[in-house]
Amino acid sequence: MAELAPVYLDNAATTPVDPQVAAAMGACLTLDGNFANPASHTHHWGLAAADTVEQARSEVSQLTGAAIEEIVFTSGATEANNLALLGVAQRYETGHMISVATEHKAVLDPLVALRKQGWRIDLLPVDADGRVNLQQLEDTICDDTKLISVMHVNNEIGVVQDVAAIGALARERGVLLHVDAAQSIGKLPLDMHAQQIDLLSVCAHKFHGPKGIGALCVRRRPPLRIGALMFGGGHERGLRSGTLPTHQLVGFGEACRLARATMATDMPRIAAMRDALWSELQQLSGVLLNGSLEHRVAGNLNICVDGVEGESLVTALRQIGVSSGSACTSASLEPSHVLRALGRSAEQSQASLRISFGRFNSESDVSVAAADISQAVRRLRAMAPA
Repeated sequence: MAELAPVYLDNAATTPVDPQVAAAMGACLTLDGNFANPASHTHHWGLAAADTVEQARSEVSQLTGAAIEEIVFTSGATEANNLALLGVAQRYETGHMISVATEHKAVLDPLVALRKQGWRIDLLPVDADGRVNLQQLEDTICDDTKLISVMHVNNEIGVVQDVAAIGALARERGVLLHVDAAQSIGKLPLDMHAQQIDLLSVCAHKFHGPKGIGALCVRRRPPLRIGALMFGGGHERGLRSGTLPTHQLVGFGEACRLARATMATDMPRIAAMRDALWSELQQLSGVLLNGSLEHRVAGNLNICVDGVEGESLVTALRQIGVSSGSACTSASLEPSHVLRALGRSAEQSQASLRISFGRFNSESDVSVAAADISQAVRRLRAMAPA
């Protein structure tokens, strides 16, 4: 009997580029395409590239709610997060920042660096569902609080924070709000101004765009001035110098266009696949859901499995590709800081799987995943010492 094709279920780590995105990017690489440096304004090749970049910026604007002039292109969400946090720190020099214990390392690590420079940093806990307590957040704000930084969707457990409520609170108290929306862009409605977000980090590769491109959206009304991290040419309104990669920006813009066109149909279908798999896996004993099911992005399912070790389970799977946590910390032997913040034990945290569906998964993938995980769990439990 022919072996089934493997099924990719690690879309929270990265997504395959949509063929339409790849085709648009390919048209910007060769002499007969739109290959030129968009900063070269002395010939028509450069001017054409500049027009293409601005069209991509317009597409990002329409998906994020940011104005075109508020979008600063970066190499991805990690750089955007660093630019937001360190840029604000340069503006104020000292003060207090608030974030959350379950944030991505691209936020937590810059905060560690700022603490060493004298900034006071508070990391708020989350409840068992992975959500921030708004009253505790309000109580933590003080006279010298300059910034609140919170993820819209957690990269490991997929839990959605109420950024609109946090934005209203921050605006009322005169505090800046930075939101890492790497895992929500293209999957959830996002409107920087309606949600009262001052700084918004996004990237392309989490929703079928290319790797290596993202943006920080910086509020301009009233003007928000932050310091730059890179110098050398004054590109992107002086906040991010460097030659713009036209092909990646075109891919980013096309991914945004496709997301706007398909989100209303894609997300319910993806959520249905996730829910169907969770229903199947609950038939196994000792399987727990990590984080809220109600407040969760469509494609994410994060579970811990008693009686097995997470990496052993990942390697025991024969038909599907998943992860045991964030791809950015996969080399670490430490239990997930996100799962530990939920109250999971070290053993439970290390016995967890992150399964994430995307645009190109189908209903048949649910059956493959359920069978593969169930067989692997039973096999590993049978091998474990009594």
